[in-house]
Amino acid sequence: MADDTRSFTRYVWINAGLAATSLLWYVLYSTVGAGHVAIAYAAAPLEGCVAVAALFGLWRTVRGNPVARRFWGALLAAAVSMTLGYLVMGVHAAFYSVRGMPPDMPLVAAAAIALGFTLAMWAVGRVPVGTSGAAERWRMNLDRMVACLGCATVLWHFGLAPMLTADERWSTQTLSLIGLAFLLSIGGVTKVSYLGDGAVDRTAIRMVAAVGLTAAGVAVLAATFGHDGGVPAQAVVLPLGPVLLVLAVRVQAKAALGHRRMSRRSSTLLPYLAIAAVDLPLIAVAAGPLRWPGRVSLVAAVLISILVAIRQFVVFRDNRLLLRDIRGQEVRLQHEVSHDGLTGLANRARFRDALHAALVAERPATVLLVDLDDFKTVNDSLGHDVGDHLLVAVARVLADQCGADALPVRIGGDEFAVLLVGGTTVGETVAQRILDALSRPISEHRLLVQASIGITTVVPGATVDGVLRDADIAMYAAKQRGKAGHVRYAPGMEEPVLAHIQLGGEIRRGLDAGEFRVVYQPLLALDTGRIVGVEALVRWDHPIRGTVPPIEFIPAAERTGLIVELGRFVLRETCRQTAAWLAEFGPDALQRPAVNVSARQLHDPDFVADVLAALADNGLSTDRMVLELTESAVLRGSQVSQTLHELARLGIKLALDDFGTGESSLSLLRAFPAAIVKLDKSFVDGIEIDDANPSARDARQAVARAVVQLANALGLEAVAEGIENEAQVEQLRALGYTLGQGYHLARPMAAGDFTALLAAQHLAAQHKAVTA
Repeated sequence: MADDTRSFTRYVWINAGLAATSLLWYVLYSTVGAGHVAIAYAAAPLEGCVAVAALFGLWRTVRGNPVARRFWGALLAAAVSMTLGYLVMGVHAAFYSVRGMPPDMPLVAAAAIALGFTLAMWAVGRVPVGTSGAAERWRMNLDRMVACLGCATVLWHFGLAPMLTADERWSTQTLSLIGLAFLLSIGGVTKVSYLGDGAVDRTAIRMVAAVGLTAAGVAVLAATFGHDGGVPAQAVVLPLGPVLLVLAVRVQAKAALGHRRMSRRSSTLLPYLAIAAVDLPLIAVAAGPLRWPGRVSLVAAVLISILVAIRQFVVFRDNRLLLRDIRGQEVRLQHEVSHDGLTGLANRARFRDALHAALVAERPATVLLVDLDDFKTVNDSLGHDVGDHLLVAVARVLADQCGADALPVRIGGDEFAVLLVGGTTVGETVAQRILDALSRPISEHRLLVQASIGITTVVPGATVDGVLRDADIAMYAAKQRGKAGHVRYAPGMEEPVLAHIQLGGEIRRGLDAGEFRVVYQPLLALDTGRIVGVEALVRWDHPIRGTVPPIEFIPAAERTGLIVELGRFVLRETCRQTAAWLAEFGPDALQRPAVNVSARQLHDPDFVADVLAALADNGLSTDRMVLELTESAVLRGSQVSQTLHELARLGIKLALDDFGTGESSLSLLRAFPAAIVKLDKSFVDGIEIDDANPSARDARQAVARAVVQLANALGLEAVAEGIENEAQVEQLRALGYTLGQGYHLARPMAAGDFTALLAAQHLAAQHKAVTA
């Protein structure tokens, strides 16, 4: 089998040539009487043999597809049967023609041709339509009944009925075959209208159906010329059938080889075309005498009218259901467009529309912007599912506490809003109700969550964006004032807030421009003054503002997330500088550099890898590094706990900074893998002799003593922070502290200055060794 359609195209040309030759012979026969009448029967069996060869080749091509194999295999059998029938007719005509008139059709030939038409109808009927449900099948069958009756009425009235009522009586064989051919045409036409682009090409089935329509030509000739129409029917009309059949083969072969052209169904038009077609017999009946074939046509027209009425009722019902579904979908879509999918509250778009409507109508309105405090911690420590449940619970709180005149809204993420329009409720009252409700555990996980609320009231001439900006500034101010509160917007409030927001952009630029540097504050042994370690601190040399205090830029870096990149810079720079000091002064010059780590860094999934990479790139072992964390950073959930335990397993020492200031300091030491505790400066201040307030002094000493004793009992090192005079040193030593840090001992200094300290210490150690 060739890999293209050229062989099938040759079959088309051969049959077309045979059909043209037969037509030419008939022209000569009818004009000059050339040839024997049996020649009229030659084209059909010859073309049938060509069609059989084409069908066999196609069957071999598509036999991998069960549907196509069954269809074209049945048509191959049908073509073989009909070709044999036409061959028998031709032989019979050659021997039994009388005075140039063709003989009656032999019963054997009629049976073979009838079998062929039956097989073809079976093949067309077995092609799957592909309906999706019972309702669609019901509608399709109703449409097909209308179409079948319409087509059948036309073929009956203008094709078969004239032969039945003709003066010359036609044989039963001929009438049966024409009826079967009409059935094939009707079935094929209605079938193809409901086929998609499946295994059997729709155009090919149309051509198979058209083979049956050649019987219509035979019937017209018979009705017009009687038995004299037999010769043109055999020589001119019937040869068209095999031509159409090989054309169908060629179309299917192209589709099988990937040259299919996508087509669309014509099922929606077919019933209406059938209704239009049935009008033709009615017009013919009206124009002539009413005889029994006309009555049959009238009955068919009545049946079609009944079916059409039923179909219209079905269409009306379906359209009504469809319209109801569409309206329901419109309501759902409008709700989805204007509401948040998670919480069910109104969304940002609806909020803006409602606020705009209030501004246009000049109605009094107040906006509350509600932002959950530290919501990211919930997602990071407990997971996003728990966070989603918490958001839903917050939405219920807003809906319950805002009142009937309010519109609670989810703006996005963990940010909500409340629009109060036309009511007398004061914004502060609603804000406080919300904060009070959030002071109790909510959601199915019984979580406590706090919120910062900004309040603004619409003023004449305000815009939607302006109102939202004012509420956002007030909300940000509430966060700056300690969170879990509400602040009303006041003119001028935006200046410090915007300055703080702009600071984030300045930090980004400063990181890119290399404006940040690391300074180092030594950690000393209190008895000898020897440098034991160093704490790395970051400073920002702003080109315009000068040195920016960490208390200003660290919170902004935390808020923007830039603390991760800033912390990575400090970590890598500290490791690089430590490696240089160890290379210059020996491995004992500096036992442990310390770097401060924020909670935001601990939530970074790459944090552990960043620490290991910084150490490895500078040739440092993990036991050389100390990471300092505050108690609040440690209490940030399971993800932070897992990170800290992983760092401890790797050998990195963890120091608990500002120890003693939190509510869970003692319990932390049981769950947190700390190696060092650093007594907070607040317990060192005033720890020396203080005659003015001896009770405060005694309390500080008691805390400091308890911390060092607890550390010793747990095998931890204790470090005193914030030492500012020698009296504090002496008192801390008396309490049992051996390590300390503070401005009295050494201030934070540049790397070069710390290098000088290490050099002096190294020189002193060498001198001592020599003199010893």
